[in-house]
Amino acid sequence: MRETFVATTTALLEEDPRTAVVLADISADAFAPAMRRHPDRVINVGIREQLMTGVAGGLALTGMRPYVHSYAPFAVDRAYEQIKLDLGHQDAGAVLVSIGASYDASAEGYTHQSPGDVALLDTLDGWTVHVPGHPDEVPGLLRAAAHHDDRVYVRLSSQQNSRAHPGTELKVIRRGRSGAVVVVVGPLLDAALEATRDLDVTVAYTHTPRPFDTDGLRALRPAEVVMVEPYLEGTSSRIIAAALADVSHRSLHLGVSRTEERRYGTPADHARRHGLDAAGLRRSITGFLG
Repeated sequence: MRETFVATTTALLEEDPRTAVVLADISADAFAPAMRRHPDRVINVGIREQLMTGVAGGLALTGMRPYVHSYAPFAVDRAYEQIKLDLGHQDAGAVLVSIGASYDASAEGYTHQSPGDVALLDTLDGWTVHVPGHPDEVPGLLRAAAHHDDRVYVRLSSQQNSRAHPGTELKVIRRGRSGAVVVVVGPLLDAALEATRDLDVTVAYTHTPRPFDTDGLRALRPAEVVMVEPYLEGTSSRIIAAALADVSHRSLHLGVSRTEERRYGTPADHARRHGLDAAGLRRSITGFLG
């Protein structure tokens, strides 16, 4: 996904004079050719993520469309106040593009992990959040973001599904006959499909959890909802509750545990520890559905 982001954004720099890229050292080498061609629109501020966000806000106020890039904990957690003020309070648009996700860079320790990034952005107004599950979903999301001035967060990951599923609406991947619906966000779809392979449940997928496709969920008439997200567990509980406020239902929210994991390990190790591998998801889902 990271390579796809670099290629797509480099192409946008060539095609659209509004496009700018603001970096804080991360991926600077990958953007070096683009920086040589467009030194006024590819800006590396060094390891100063708050400044990176402030520069993006300034560019946006002049009519540019800035793409801001770093690891998720640097782009969102570290620069949260600047996101709130320099973008949100000024009603300025930008496209934040992160890598690292919740624990892709697990070997680097907790400094490079951000399970709470989407929850943080949920405290702010007007953010669209994309969590692609396959590299082929990335170019369309980045290109669509170039044609407006809204605030967009694109959360890239080294984890991915076996195939792409385009479209921002909630898409039914496997339909069951019961009233149980498993909603999966981004790169956890393959694990969820394996976990539910012989269960009578509907599995639906989205790579755009904000704004969430509430109409699509309501159309499935769920009596039981299992939300499977690759970030902090319970992040979408408010959204699901509001969407189904007038519908009798039960819900289970699966994601990265709120208990901090202090062992490094691999991303697969972390998925197992948080119950987000196929075996862990199956235990949770079957336990909930009975």
